[in-house]
Amino acid sequence: MADKRDYYEVLGLSKSASEDDIKKAYRRIAKECHPDLHPDDKDAEARFKEANEAYAILSDPDKKAKYDQFGFAGVDPNYGADAGGFTGDFGDLGDIFGDIFGGFGFGGFGGSSSRSSARSGPQRGESLRVRLAISFEEAAFGCQKEINVTRVDNCPDCKGNGCAPGTTAEICPDCRGSGTVRTQQRTAFGVFQSTGACPKCGGSGKVIHTPCPKCRGVGSVRVQKKLSVNIPAGIDNGETISLRSQGNAGKNGGPAGDLLVTIQVRPSPTFQREGNNVYITTNLSFVQAALGAEIQVPTLDGDVSLTIPEGTQTGSVFRLRGKGIPSLRGGGRGDQYITVNLDTPRNLNVRQKELMHELAESLGAKVKEKEKPFSKKKKK
Repeated sequence: MADKRDYYEVLGLSKSASEDDIKKAYRRIAKECHPDLHPDDKDAEARFKEANEAYAILSDPDKKAKYDQFGFAGVDPNYGADAGGFTGDFGDLGDIFGDIFGGFGFGGFGGSSSRSSARSGPQRGESLRVRLAISFEEAAFGCQKEINVTRVDNCPDCKGNGCAPGTTAEICPDCRGSGTVRTQQRTAFGVFQSTGACPKCGGSGKVIHTPCPKCRGVGSVRVQKKLSVNIPAGIDNGETISLRSQGNAGKNGGPAGDLLVTIQVRPSPTFQREGNNVYITTNLSFVQAALGAEIQVPTLDGDVSLTIPEGTQTGSVFRLRGKGIPSLRGGGRGDQYITVNLDTPRNLNVRQKELMHELAESLGAKVKEKEKPFSKKKKK
């Protein structure tokens, strides 16, 4: 072992490298040289094994300190002899391989201790998501709605422990309640330790001999709940309201998840929304636009009067302050904007056409010539 390379050199790092730098370097080399990705490549296998050994030392603060001070002799009392391979507990190598190789199934490196322990400890319940449709006006001013939700609750008979009333669960004799067991595996790269879920208790840390008849030992049941949802004024389409602890029940005493209610606002036939402002379009007659008028326009608060000045052109926009959507976070309301379009009259009678021609002549406007009466056309 006297010709072993320096561990920092193996990972391509300096002695000032941080813990994160060490992990990133190891991940890169492990991904490049893993034997399962390079079968029959002895060089890749040797480099992979070398990187494993370097990472096992440098990722451990105590071992790293001894190595920095005494070199190989500080971490291997057999340094100088033929050890025949490196043996050790590689800590979080399993988590690293899970991150790197995900779907390749390299499961021999452990790293599942934290996940297995989580099975036997308190676990937060899953959050649920539902959609709720409301009207445009309900979104503007807020409302209260009732919804029906199917969720997982703790079993009312066993209170979530899965045991029949009057009985208790036994601490698993194999894992002693931890929910995990540790195994060792000897491979060509050394001896690896792995931690996984206890097969006897399934990772729960307990064995139920008399399951609850209502939930069959699961500890939870599916129920339907009617819940009241307060819709705040000013909410917009696609926004979500969170009802704390109204999702699925937690496990092993963990908290319940949340209920996430996503709002769908039905379109209004009258109003359009942009931010906190609303927009409408209304038609004016030629006479109203030319001479001015007082018209009624709809708002979220009901009809209001709007003064149209004389000479208004089509496409003109008027604003009503404070007639828009209330701000969701407070601070008043938006405005309402009214766009006016001129409504050209159709099917005018003879007298109306004569009046329009007289108006055109007075304004000097060129228009289609007046039609002559039918009797005069016939004589001609």
